[in-house]
Amino acid sequence: MSQELIDAIGRLGKPRILVLGDLILDRYTWGDAERVSQEAPVILLRQHGEESRLGGAANVANMLRGLEADVTLAGLVGHDDDGRCLCRNLEQAGIDCRGVTVDPDRPTTTKVRFMGRAQYRHPHQMLRLDREVRTPVSGEIAQQLLRQILPELPQFAAILVSDYGKGVCTPQLLTPLLEQARRLQIPVIADPANGADYQRYRKATGVTPNRAETSKAVGFEVATIEDAFRAGRQLVEQYQLEMAFITLDRDGIVLARRSGSCEHLPTRPREVCDITGAGDMVLAMIGVGMAAGIEPADLSRLANVAGGLEVEQVGVVPLRRSDLLADLLKTTRLSDRKICTRAELVRRVEGRRQAGQSIVFTNGCFDLLHVGHLAYLRQAADEGNCLIVAINSDESVRRLGKAPDRPLFDQNYRAEMLAGLEAVDFVVVFDEDTPHAILNEIRPDVLVKGGTYTEEEIVGREVVLEYGGRVKPLGVRPGVSTTDIVARLRRAGAPSSIPLSAHIPERRAG
Repeated sequence: MSQELIDAIGRLGKPRILVLGDLILDRYTWGDAERVSQEAPVILLRQHGEESRLGGAANVANMLRGLEADVTLAGLVGHDDDGRCLCRNLEQAGIDCRGVTVDPDRPTTTKVRFMGRAQYRHPHQMLRLDREVRTPVSGEIAQQLLRQILPELPQFAAILVSDYGKGVCTPQLLTPLLEQARRLQIPVIADPANGADYQRYRKATGVTPNRAETSKAVGFEVATIEDAFRAGRQLVEQYQLEMAFITLDRDGIVLARRSGSCEHLPTRPREVCDITGAGDMVLAMIGVGMAAGIEPADLSRLANVAGGLEVEQVGVVPLRRSDLLADLLKTTRLSDRKICTRAELVRRVEGRRQAGQSIVFTNGCFDLLHVGHLAYLRQAADEGNCLIVAINSDESVRRLGKAPDRPLFDQNYRAEMLAGLEAVDFVVVFDEDTPHAILNEIRPDVLVKGGTYTEEEIVGREVVLEYGGRVKPLGVRPGVSTTDIVARLRRAGAPSSIPLSAHIPERRAG
């Protein structure tokens, strides 16, 4: 399954997404919690740094930027220093804030966190101070936001509503937005406020409540997966949603659909440092995937990965696609679909590149895998992060004229043998006489070849050098070659053909 998710990340593109909701400025004061104060029974924090970060809907927008989306943000700030600081941070993050409106009657919602570290451990929150107003925005402000948003809707691939209960996401604002989005067939995903009336999200594409928020919305405790199934069906039916993504912390996500079907997508255990921002990360991941047309179950799996990585961070930290890919690559099984078609290989190589990996390529017949091959493939793997082995098809081997009875083993057998090696990441079969076409398709960073070849003799060298790649001949193990081994077997009276390939199950490429 990890490989399918890696492929999905490669299809995300750079969608344009609108984020609407409560903008929050997060301020952090960092220090060492050294001792208890003599003045009062409180911890004394020796300050060593201050920082401001984007929170609420602004954080969702920032998370989307980390995932390479083109983001427009709509919401409110006050006429104050915190509002100006928030807008500066938005501009620095590359977020379009033309939809951000100044409301002189409200302060910018600001959360000040005091973070203390004791005995060189992870810093933890010691105190949080909130400056905010929670009353609903006026009808005049709601209309002003709508005038800015509605004419621009056709340009967006998805809309995310980040409701923190600070007064922006009123029915007067959301109802016209949802109606127009449905007419335009733009998906809308809402992250509900804790204790909110879900009528305001009616006819959204989906919602992403956590366990506690879901329990309040449906009127019963969501303690088990079955409870989440029941709750998800209720939310979808009652509020005319297409789906509900119920996030269950360590238990993953339950996906409920309009059809009545429910699915539990579990997640793997994580070391939790700080849950701040995890819900925003889940919303951002689902939003960018929804905009790209990723299937909802895969969206849930990706959201599990994104939310899990976020809770491993201290504070709110935007994740990049490369972070997700690196985590997925870490958990991909050794044998997880190593044998690829050409089209699949191109997608997977792109995923590896997005994870910052260097691609190594080698090719050959690999008719009789021996210790010389193993040594050279280990060397090849050391030249980068991802080793691709392209093998000549049976017909291609026969055209090369190595011997009348070659290949000894068919291409499926040879591919299976290579896929079983730890050093090899992907195996692909090519039918041409040379690897030129496949080199042009995947453009590896390094082309290597084992044996007695010089660099000038390596087939495909000119292709790789032309686009700036590197070509490197590798060593040879003396006295070991397929030709020598076959000759020895023949002298020993072994049969001229060895149909072992008949004894392994046929496997579809990819």
